[in-house]
Amino acid sequence: MRLTFTEEQQELSTMLRHLFTDACPPALVRKMKEPESDGIPADLWKTLAKAGVFGIAVDDQYGGEGAGLFELGLVFAEAGRALCPTAVYDTLQFAVALAKLGSEEQRSAYLPRLVSGDLRATAAVGNPSDAADLRPGLVAQRTAGGWSLSGTLMFVGNGATAETILVTARASAFPQPERTIGVLLDPARDGVEVTPLASFAGDKQARVELHDYPATDAEVIDRLSTDDLAWVANAFVALQCMEMVGGATAVLERTVDYVKVREQFKRPIASFQAAQHHVANMRIAIEGARLSAAQAVWWLGQGDVARRATAIAKMHSSEAYKWTTLNAHQLHGGMGYVRETDLHLWSERAKVTEIKGGTADVAAGWLQRELGLAR
Repeated sequence: MRLTFTEEQQELSTMLRHLFTDACPPALVRKMKEPESDGIPADLWKTLAKAGVFGIAVDDQYGGEGAGLFELGLVFAEAGRALCPTAVYDTLQFAVALAKLGSEEQRSAYLPRLVSGDLRATAAVGNPSDAADLRPGLVAQRTAGGWSLSGTLMFVGNGATAETILVTARASAFPQPERTIGVLLDPARDGVEVTPLASFAGDKQARVELHDYPATDAEVIDRLSTDDLAWVANAFVALQCMEMVGGATAVLERTVDYVKVREQFKRPIASFQAAQHHVANMRIAIEGARLSAAQAVWWLGQGDVARRATAIAKMHSSEAYKWTTLNAHQLHGGMGYVRETDLHLWSERAKVTEIKGGTADVAAGWLQRELGLAR
């Protein structure tokens, strides 16, 4: 694994930073958080599609750029700096999941639309509070025309606005043994009830309930392997870690800018050793998270399931993002608790991403099992 970017990766990262800075200002983030908002940033969506962001990790035969998972991680990192609306992340992760799990026909049907920005999608693979728990929340029964699905999925990201949701189900078709299948779900079809869920951070979550939902064979991904599902789940977590690193970096930069101009006793507070120690510790935590997240994404990009690397990345990134925002509020003093400063936007996102897929304690359990230390 390289510890530095290639020239092409550096240029990509710089381009993405300018793009998100211009197209995703804090005003847009605030707007997307409002209860009446659907969470879909129409102008930003068009800009990202035009820049080829949605297709960056999609093979060129489907209209994508053909880059790897690591380059997609750079997208998540720069998007995390700008607090990009989560609908973008969910759609990008859907592309990753479909490219790994779907058939050639399914990839040809969905990925070109996604690359062009014409498809909003999400994926619900496993337990939203423990990414290592891959047990399906749905049950599928074989029917004459395909499959019938029933069950409930909680906390599906942007499930109320997604046009397609990739889900997994426990399939039963006598006399064959039970197995896990994937289904490309159409939320507009009969048999689906999607209920938006309120969240403290304003991110768009939904409960998806299925009642004898009819799925055709063309929409089913049959006989999913445990390793492939684990790879997808870990890829989601690792990309999220890259997002957290980007968000924490933005908080650090805003804090440094503030302490250099905020004066106390006729001196900038950046000149006080206590403030310098806080900033240094924030930087150390972020750099540790950056290296661990990059390592996880790199190994996954090589085809490895990377259970150990993903667990370490989740532990470091969750704590670094949360800890950085807490220290940033302290260094901002009273201004850190004024909503007009926008600092709270990153703090809320830090808490959401800490919980999503499992907290650092949950990730520590993954690492224990991988090392054979769990009882």
